[in-house]
This record gives sequence, C-alpha cells and structure tokens, in this order.
Amino acid sequence: MKNGIAKQIMSGYGDLRKSEKKAADYILKNMEQAAELSIDRLAEAAGVSKPTVLRMLRAFGFSGYKDFKYQLVSELAQSEAEQQGEAEPMFGYTLRKQDTLEEIPSYMTATAAGMMEETLKNFSVKTYRKTVEAIRKARLIDIYSVENSGVAAQDLLAKLLYLGLPCRYFSDSYYQRISAGSLTDEDVAVGISYSGASKDTVDAMRTAKRSGAVTIVITNFRDSPICRYADILICTSQEQFIYGNAIYSRMTQLLIVDMIYMGIIASDYEHYVGLLDQGEKIVRERAYPYGAEKRKKKKP
Repeated sequence: MKNGIAKQIMSGYGDLRKSEKKAADYILKNMEQAAELSIDRLAEAAGVSKPTVLRMLRAFGFSGYKDFKYQLVSELAQSEAEQQGEAEPMFGYTLRKQDTLEEIPSYMTATAAGMMEETLKNFSVKTYRKTVEAIRKARLIDIYSVENSGVAAQDLLAKLLYLGLPCRYFSDSYYQRISAGSLTDEDVAVGISYSGASKDTVDAMRTAKRSGAVTIVITNFRDSPICRYADILICTSQEQFIYGNAIYSRMTQLLIVDMIYMGIIASDYEHYVGLLDQGEKIVRERAYPYGAEKRKKKKP
C-alpha cells in the first residue's frame, strides 16, 4: 500500500511512542481490514487502548477516527485499479537462476521502493532536525566510511562543500583515525556503515566520540556495534539481505544524504541558494558550452 495515509504514517512513525507504533504497525500491515473495523476492534487487534489509537491518529493530523476511516476508504477505492498488476516489493530479493531478464527491472525497482518507504518509517523528524542543526553549526565535519559506503560518504562530502561547509573525507582508514583524534567538542563526525560492524569505521567513530565531537551514525541495524558511539542515530530500512547489500545499501544511504542536504538548504534558503549559485558558476567553467562543437563545424 503506497497511498497517502501510509506515507503520512511512515513520515512521522519515528516520533511515536512505543504503544502508538503498535497501532501504526497494525494499520500499515492491514489497511483493508482497518477500513472495516470500529475503533474498539482496531485497538483490540493492535493490542493497544482506544485512547492510544486516537493519539496516534491525531499526531498525523486526523481530527478523529471517522476522519481517518473516511480518508482510508476513499484512498483504497482510488488505488484499487492502480494496484492491479503492480510488482510487490520482495524484501531480501536476490537473483535466482530461473529469473528472466524481463522480470529483473520491476523486482529491483519494487524492492528499492519498499526499502525507501521503510527508511522513511524509521526516520524520526526530531532526529532529522538534530542532524541538520549539528552539521550546520559544526566548526569541522569529518566523514568516515569504507568500501561500499564510500559512495555515500563522497556524495555527502560533495554536497556539504557546495554549501560552503567545512568538511573532509579520507578514503584511507588510517587517516580517518588520525583526523578523528584531532576533533573537538565544536566538531561533528559522521560514520556511514550499512552493517554497522565495519571495524575501521567503528574505530574512527569511537575515537571521534572520545575526542568530544558530536557523532552522527547512518547505519541499517539499530543494535550494531557502531551505534554505541552515536549521539544521533539514523537507521535505514532494517531489512537483511543475503547478498546484493552493495546495491540496496547505497540507495538508502544516498536517500539520507539527500535529505540532509535539502534540510540544510531549507534551514537558511537565501544563504545556501546563493552559495550554490556561486558553486555552479565555478563548475560551469569546467564544462564545454552546450552546442560548442556544432558551432565550430558550421564555421567556413
């Protein structure tokens, strides 16, 4: 189910109380059944109280249970036709011998879309705000990662540089440890690791934590070793894959990087747009003017 209500619930899921999350989980997994239940029966099915259901719905902007049910029934009716024939996300999807070439694009897209939605569900707005503010105010931003997560680290580095923020990223893990040891309580360290168990990244974050820096961790598993050193923890989809992690981990990590980038811009729009305009002019000098080669050929 990818209707507006599902997205609305997932976008604020991270800020709910534990009992409210139980009610939200039931609705997300049982949309069609929820549309037919009274509030008493839904609360019973979710294993929570009626007031908990109401608090959860009001947190998402619904005036009450009737308002929620009316919108849910309407959206189910509108999306029924669109859902027919749509590929279902296959969490843990791996390439099988019997898979045809024609099937791969739809399954890959559906799986990636599912992971993006799960990431949004796990992403707290409060955590998002803390992340943006910490990076904006930092004297220096260090980024640590190895192997596949290096793609997200390079992307974050480029985006922060475009915004005029002081940051550095060394692909060599030895340099990462050295730079982590020189941080202060005015600095921020960002560790990116899908597994959360990459020794070099964990060690760099531990060193940064001991140096007094604010530590931000982007990982997939909430109970992984790197989380011990996180002041601010951002978890992605929480789904385990047998293989193919290199593909899907980058998708969710890059999504988080883009969220951070856009959040910083939105925090002071005029200032950062001005910096982006300056950066665009500098980069433009390194590109051939569009149509330059064609114009050259036309000359006698």
